Amino acid sequence: MQETKTIQFCRGGGCTAKLGPGALSRVLEKIPRVKDENLLVGYDSSDDAAVYRVSEDLAIVQTLDFFPPMVEDPYLFGQIAAANALSDIYAMGGDVKTALNIVCFPEEMDLNILGQILLGGSEKVQEAGGSLAGGHSIHDQDVKYGLSVMGTVHPDRIFTNNGCREGDVLLLTKPLGTGLICTAARVGMVPAEALDEAVKSMAALNRYASEIIRNYRVHGCTDVTGFGFLGHLCEMMSDSHTARIFADRIPYFSESPRCVEEFCLTAAAQRNRNHLEKKVTFCEDSFVTEEILYDPQTSGGLLVSLPYEDALLAEKEMKNRGIFCAGVGRVEARQESRVIVEGKIV
Repeated sequence: MQETKTIQFCRGGGCTAKLGPGALSRVLEKIPRVKDENLLVGYDSSDDAAVYRVSEDLAIVQTLDFFPPMVEDPYLFGQIAAANALSDIYAMGGDVKTALNIVCFPEEMDLNILGQILLGGSEKVQEAGGSLAGGHSIHDQDVKYGLSVMGTVHPDRIFTNNGCREGDVLLLTKPLGTGLICTAARVGMVPAEALDEAVKSMAALNRYASEIIRNYRVHGCTDVTGFGFLGHLCEMMSDSHTARIFADRIPYFSESPRCVEEFCLTAAAQRNRNHLEKKVTFCEDSFVTEEILYDPQTSGGLLVSLPYEDALLAEKEMKNRGIFCAGVGRVEARQESRVIVEGKIV
């Protein structure tokens, strides 16, 4: 009698499954650049989504994101994967219009699981104010899910990630540590409430934070995902700027330091470290601080660069509306490193 193969739903995924920034950059630099005056943002700028101008007052924002499960609950996985994909539209200052499902699914697995994934994703698209318009599925050995999303933005109001100016304050709209928490949860090393806290954050849309910061002078914006806080921050800093981060202001999930101390680490965090360590200076020796800042985030928050006065008002408005927000650093004139981290998290 032939033994039936057991398919494991969650082996570890989310944005920890992304290719490392070093490998990806080596591939992309060999691809010819597209010359089109209406392509306002392309892959050559390391931005969150592509932006294409279709008229003087309308541009299309396009993005695509999918990954394997990082939680056991298929419905929650669908919500998180959808929120993560939708986030790229918000990081560009756009509004979600349509979305298409991207599905890889084993034929041998219970289709009710697929139904729960799609239901979770559909509900997040609805919350975003968009329309789920279809999708594409293929048979695969492992589950993967995400969205291709189309949004709109005014061509003069795009949030790019590299327009930071000296004196800007850096705001972060979600705590760090999702990679650490999910990794530890798979081996039973964090309490259920710690995972629930991380899941709630990952499933939350960045829509509301994005809508608030549009009322202010945003110089740079990105969402923090697989390259970790430091990876995406380094992308924001041009050759003429350095970010000074105050580690004692960094928000993180309370179980994250213990995850580091128990060595519940990810290979993706190590890839981030290998690629970034020559660009980052830590003023104090703290393995916990480094690992949390290198940790790959799934559906992380927005990282926003605004003038000091605007940052104070935006942070206050977000907190008044129950949206998480923390000022974590400032933008300075370029120094030897792209990022300087002062202090430590614990």
